[in-house]
Order: sequence, then C-alpha cells, then structure tokens
Amino acid sequence: MFLPHPQLISLMQMWSARAAGILLYIMILSLLSGISGMASDNNPVIYDYSPYFLVYKDGSVKRLKAEEQTPPGLDPLTNVDSKDIRISADVSARIYLPPININSTSTKLSLILYFRGGGFCIFSSASPIVHRHLNGLAAVSSSIILSVDYRRAPEHHIPVQYDDCWAALEWVASHRSDVEPWLLDHADYDRVYLAGDSAGGNIVHNLAMRVGSQGMISSYSLKLAGTILLDPYFWGKNLTASEKAADPVLRKKLDQLWGMICPESTAGNDDPRVNPLAVGAPSLADLGCTRMLLCTSEKDAMRDRALMYYEALTKSSGWRGTAELYEAAGEDHEYYLNHPDSNSTAMLRARIAAFLT
Repeated sequence: MFLPHPQLISLMQMWSARAAGILLYIMILSLLSGISGMASDNNPVIYDYSPYFLVYKDGSVKRLKAEEQTPPGLDPLTNVDSKDIRISADVSARIYLPPININSTSTKLSLILYFRGGGFCIFSSASPIVHRHLNGLAAVSSSIILSVDYRRAPEHHIPVQYDDCWAALEWVASHRSDVEPWLLDHADYDRVYLAGDSAGGNIVHNLAMRVGSQGMISSYSLKLAGTILLDPYFWGKNLTASEKAADPVLRKKLDQLWGMICPESTAGNDDPRVNPLAVGAPSLADLGCTRMLLCTSEKDAMRDRALMYYEALTKSSGWRGTAELYEAAGEDHEYYLNHPDSNSTAMLRARIAAFLT
C-alpha cells in the first residue's frame, strides 16, 4: 500500500484549500452577477431614444454620447459675434450680435429671445447646428438674439423648461439685462420677439399664453412685438393625416414624447400645453401678443396640427392680432438646421427678417 510522503500530504491540503477559496470566489461573483441581472430586469428601459439617451423604469437617464459643443466668438462667415452669459443659477444664454451699420438711421436692433428645439431633450445653445442657424439668422435679420439654454428633459420634467425660459423673459422685461452691455447699447426694448423651432416653438406658444394670462410684460412696461413659431411641436391623441403618414418609428417616438417629458400630466397628449386645441384648453384669444409668424414645412409630420392651430387662431378664437403663415414647399422638419446653406433656408431667413421690420 502506497503511503504519501508527509510533505506531499501537506501540499495537497494547501491546494485543496486554495481550490475551495477559488470556488467560493466564483460562487460569490456568480451570485453578484445574478443580483445585478435581477436589478436590470426590475429596472428595464421604458423609453429608448437611441442614439441619444435611454430612460429606465426608476426614472434614471443614461445619455449615450457626448454632444459636440461650439464655443462662442466671432463667426468669420457672417461677422456675427457671440458670447455666453449667466441669467440665473439654472439658466444661461448665448447672445448673438450682428455687425452694426454705423450709417443706419436706427441705432437700436430688434431683440429675439430664441428657444431651441430638440424635443426638450437634446441640443444646447452651444450645439453646432443651433449656433450656425442663429449666426445666419442674426446676420440676415440684423437682430440681437438671446438663445436661452434651458434645462433639458428627461432629467428635468415639464414645466421646468417653461419656467427657465420665463425666467429669461422676465430678466429681459425687468431690464435687469441692462447689466449686459450688448443689450444695453444695442437692444430696442420696444421690439422684443419670442421665437423658437420645434419644442422651442411650443415654448413660444406657452410663454405667450402666460404673458396674456399674467400680464407680466405690461407690469414691466415692455412691449412684446410678436412671436415666431418654426415647425412648432404640437401633438394630440387623435392623429392627423400628416402624423399618420409619418415614418412609423418617428411617429411612435413622437407619440411617446410628452408622456416621457411630462409624466405628471393626466391628460397625456391632449394636455393643452402640447395640444392647444384640446377640449378644455385655454382660449387662444388670451395670447399675449398681437403679431405672429407661423412657419411650417410641407413634409413635416406636425404640419397639419400647425395649420389647425393657425386656422383656429385666425378664424374662431377671437384673438385680436394678426397672424402670417409661411410654408416651405418640399421641406421636412427643421430643414434650416440640417441644410443651413439651402435656398429654402435663405428664403425663411428673409421672411423672418421681413416680419421683424
């Protein structure tokens, strides 16, 4: 009978203990992996807006990529200058100053408070397509533009975005903006406009309604000269023809958007803030402006709803103002961002410039 050497027995015992330790470590890792998997199963993705972000059941948000940022400064193509300022702890803005015509009879320029699009969720005032768009608009319209950088959904739910933009308007209206030399030296406070594209157009509508109901502008003796809505984001439970004709994937995301950014809403897509024509919505007669330019795009999924808004505003609301409608033939949503050098974009900028005069 073979009897192992005592040193061999000791070695075997040592390796046995080490193997048991490795096995225990593997078991712990397996258990932890299982717990992690269970946590993921219990916290699934409920909104997938790839390639931008994911929203999980617990409300957490995962941004999928860093967004490109363009610094302010003198634009060599338009000679428009820009700089970033702070309005409050939560709100910043980028100001655009076009070249000043020293031979002009007017030393003051129209002031546009501009609210970007992006479904309330993406882009910023420093996004390249936003920056390029506003350089071009400021140059053609000879206007000062204050591009408001509101906080984004889905990390911040509606009405945070409205409140941030309202704070910027109040900052201008109260003339606290006089501490900013570009505005103090060049802005005409009798020609203040609200403008925005897509979600920004939605913000314009809701701020104008708030001005009409609260009278904030008159309390500060500031004249709101008009509003400009570009491809405004309006939606509703009952789809229009243009919405039904949209790409199914796009339509699904648009149909889910309001519920994601405003989960507290009980009316869903018929919330008056996203569907101004919903049953029980405040009357458009309360809009706190007397001039409006509504710009649509022929191929935009939201085109029909914008046209319905225009018809209701001008024919049945009782609003005592003047509205103008401009439609870009053959173009899709926010073409002016995606094709800044196109003839259609040049025509749109010229139309806005004419509205401001």
